[in-house]
Amino acid sequence: MKYKMIVTDLDDTLLNSEKKISPIDLQAIMKVQEAGVKFILCSGRPTFAMRDLAKEIEAEKFNEYILSFNGSIITNCKTNENIFEASLEKEDLHLMYDFSKKYNTHILTYINDEVVSETESEYIDVEVNLTKMNHRLVKSFKEYVDRGAVKCMLLAEPSYLKKVEVELKKEYGDKYSIAISKPFFLEVTKLGIDKGVAVKKLAEKLNIPIEEVIAVGDSFNDLPMLKAAGTSVAVENAQPEIKEQVDFIVKSNNDGGIADLIEKFIFYHSNN
Repeated sequence: MKYKMIVTDLDDTLLNSEKKISPIDLQAIMKVQEAGVKFILCSGRPTFAMRDLAKEIEAEKFNEYILSFNGSIITNCKTNENIFEASLEKEDLHLMYDFSKKYNTHILTYINDEVVSETESEYIDVEVNLTKMNHRLVKSFKEYVDRGAVKCMLLAEPSYLKKVEVELKKEYGDKYSIAISKPFFLEVTKLGIDKGVAVKKLAEKLNIPIEEVIAVGDSFNDLPMLKAAGTSVAVENAQPEIKEQVDFIVKSNNDGGIADLIEKFIFYHSNN
């Protein structure tokens, strides 16, 4: 099989514990792009929080795309144009706010490239630090959020959040796409939108058969793209449930997992 596209999650997959691309991975990424293989960043992160990484891998030069907000937006890095976008309505965000109050979780969304919340917490701080976005602390979430947004997140202690996920899916699983990314992030996007749908849309646009796509990830919100891709790969540090559902496992995010993947699946096959 000659693969034409690699799609990777960012946090805990491509990025190491320091939230950086390891030199060994970066070298392999540049090599694979030079060889004509598309290298696509796909994350629950906002578009804004992916631009620096896209710049680091020279995504504009290689005419790459980034899939942000769990696949809700597909952006052409060369033109900076969104070729696909799916948002929640204001009413959806208000509904999720009411649910968060009922189950005593934090909630945030994204307006004007800012993280917006009514409360403060260590979990919100993680998102603010990850995205490097300004945190807009508001008196009233509903009053401030007067328009639609691409996604929102409910945040709480991981074991409790798993219980909240069950209730949220029970109540609204037929209205929204719902998935845990980090153990304390429960992400809500428009129904029918996830990383898998975005990967299929992009592959179709680029005329790449889905069988020639490799996806690599570590967490539950990666599962749709892992199932969608022709070949699914997990990093060694992935959630145990994810590792059970993929075709292959590569080295961890701290041990050059992406370089390991590229060497095994792209250059090994091209040499044989």
